[in-house]
Amino acid sequence: MATKNVLVKLIVQAGKATPSPPVGPALGSKGIKAMDFCKEFNARTAHLQPGIPIPCLITIRPDRSFTFETKTPPTAYLILRAAGQEKGAAQYSKGDAPIGQISMKHAYEIAKIKHQDTRLAGLSLEGIVKSVVATAKTVGVEVVE
Repeated sequence: MATKNVLVKLIVQAGKATPSPPVGPALGSKGIKAMDFCKEFNARTAHLQPGIPIPCLITIRPDRSFTFETKTPPTAYLILRAAGQEKGAAQYSKGDAPIGQISMKHAYEIAKIKHQDTRLAGLSLEGIVKSVVATAKTVGVEVVE
């Protein structure tokens, strides 16, 4: 009986993958040498600014070989960077003052970045912009014209 591929989702800082947690335990428990993944991941993300969180989908085959796909940074991270903030609001409701602002141009630029992800490629840019604006509200960042 053939076993199936295993999917592992991780968020790893660009150029800074190490066999320590979360990478080591997540891959070691599946029989993958974490150092092999780290070397390849760091090589693929070397062109990016070190430290940017990169979501990664790792497919582990029954023979313990693996492939992985990197995604674009999380939307909230891109919004907070554009707003010049380190962290979003812990809880944000309508009456609260926003922690920062981004322009609609920023929202479109973030949507263009997110449009590169294969799972979002089929969506319209306008639809992704609406999603970016909604995410901005949830982290306490106001989108202005």
